[in-house]
Amino acid sequence: TCSLFRSPKGFPKLKNDTFLRAARGEQTEHTPVWCMRQAGRYLPEFLETRGSQDFFATCRSPRLCCELTLQPLRRFPLDAAIIFSDILVVPQALGMEVVMVPGKGPTFTEPLKEVEDLLKLRQKVDVTAELGYVFQAITLTRHSLEGKVPLIGFSGAPWTLMSYMIEGGGSPTMAKAKSWLYCHPEASHRLLRLLADVIIDYLVGQVAAGAQALQLFESHAGHLGPELFQDFALPYIRDIAQAVKSKLKQEALPLVPMIIFAKDAHYALRDLAHAGYEVVGLDWTIRPQEARAQIGKGVTLQGNLDPCALYAPKEKIGELVKKMLESFGTQRYIANLGHGLYPDMNPEHVGAFVEAVHAHSRHINKH
Repeated sequence: TCSLFRSPKGFPKLKNDTFLRAARGEQTEHTPVWCMRQAGRYLPEFLETRGSQDFFATCRSPRLCCELTLQPLRRFPLDAAIIFSDILVVPQALGMEVVMVPGKGPTFTEPLKEVEDLLKLRQKVDVTAELGYVFQAITLTRHSLEGKVPLIGFSGAPWTLMSYMIEGGGSPTMAKAKSWLYCHPEASHRLLRLLADVIIDYLVGQVAAGAQALQLFESHAGHLGPELFQDFALPYIRDIAQAVKSKLKQEALPLVPMIIFAKDAHYALRDLAHAGYEVVGLDWTIRPQEARAQIGKGVTLQGNLDPCALYAPKEKIGELVKKMLESFGTQRYIANLGHGLYPDMNPEHVGAFVEAVHAHSRHINKH
């Protein structure tokens, strides 16, 4: 249960550190596994807990975030928990209004249209004042996990957040946001810099609150080509890793492993390997052997089963997992999907995925 009256520190001792060891490149008995969107709408208990409550109101309730984070761990022997939240809490902290529209998804009531609109954003953000509810959720969840598995914190990356703030929601082309990169490069960099600064403080705050690893989601990398990525995404991705680590050192906080997940950025794998992250997450469009060849042996890989593979019969899921483990190798590797779980997935198939990773990786390690 998630009761708020606990001291923020004095966290329970960690019992299963397989995920953290794999992230740092240490030997593991089995390959650790977790799923993006593992706390989610595919679980009946998730829908029950959230009820008819507004999505972002749920994000602002530490008790509900804690409960939703723990639900998948009650069902499956996952090796990590990821805090229930949303990447769009950062634009909210900058003063933008985002609402969840049923059947449409997150929608900004007033997206950025003109360069002048940047002046409407908060230029200095006190993350504790604006995002303290996420920190409370992390501290509460870290206690409530009772050391079962590590807790991952996360943020969206600057380009992905910028694209939402200009498009006003999802978009098949990101044409409005990309037009800024071509027509207003200086203003784009101003916005990306502002976002990066908030993200850095936000991620450091998550570690101070109890997060044991961090993932940066560049979910819209696929809309950029190599040139735009090089100019408008990569410098900020690098800077976030470097600044977070130097601030953690300054504040005598644990140096937690960091994961970069840039979806559909196979053109940038070599750069991402040198961007300062311990782990590079991969989507399902990349062959494991090719990724390993480009990224090298000094970085842990995470991914990359096609989420839709979980629609297959359980035996088939087992075969696909075995093949994936043989391709990646069982060490310096964290099993995951190549993107998040979908709402109509059968929880039993998620369980089959998790169990197959453990069983096959143990078997491969023995032989």
